[in-house]
Amino acid sequence: AGMRFFLQYVGCFFAFFSAGFLIISTWTDCWMVNADDSLEVSTKCRGLWWECVTNVFDGIQTCDEYDSIYAEHPVKLVLTRAMMITADILAGFGFLFLVLGLDCVKFLPDEPLIKLRICLVSGVMLFIAGLPGITGSVWYAVDVYVERSSLVFHNVFLGIQYKFGWSCWLGMAGSLGCFLSGSLLTWCMYLFRETSSGRLHSVYSLRKGYSSAATIVTNVHLPSSQTATAKMYAVDTRV
Repeated sequence: AGMRFFLQYVGCFFAFFSAGFLIISTWTDCWMVNADDSLEVSTKCRGLWWECVTNVFDGIQTCDEYDSIYAEHPVKLVLTRAMMITADILAGFGFLFLVLGLDCVKFLPDEPLIKLRICLVSGVMLFIAGLPGITGSVWYAVDVYVERSSLVFHNVFLGIQYKFGWSCWLGMAGSLGCFLSGSLLTWCMYLFRETSSGRLHSVYSLRKGYSSAATIVTNVHLPSSQTATAKMYAVDTRV
């Protein structure tokens, strides 16, 4: 039981921070940052929804939102948005289900197997959430790196060159955390579920055996008592 509680709390810890990292990375503006900091007087960051410019000297930041979601955008931007939003939703619901499945939460206190199944479902959801999260963040980072490397290889300088920023790193960290928490909750809780099911099955078998034995003993004694009573009546009748 102690190991099960420990795994639940560790999984909840990673699930909380992983879901938070994914949500923060999706809605922040530093998926791409300019690589030539020494030559620029401002830091330019591009996110999935807007682009921000921060002055190096006074720290003033100005942001410009992209066009409507119905406008034409690069495939990289559209697919990354879709995958990160999917990861956010799955990770958020996985964390909420995990909270309901914790033993310290007073939800279905008399149904330990149902709470274990809830933990299993949350683990599966968190593990699945890591797939679009890691796919979107890594693909975005690789695309930025390939684009920058090709420009450097062909000696093309467009004024600003970008590298992937901390929002992209945060998305990768959140996705890896979802994989870790999902693995803990899925595989380890499945083993505890099998153990608990076996214990409940053995207790049920013992109770059934005791009840069957009691029934047999009762059935055995009943005919003997009836026979003794019949003999008594027979003796009284003869007398």
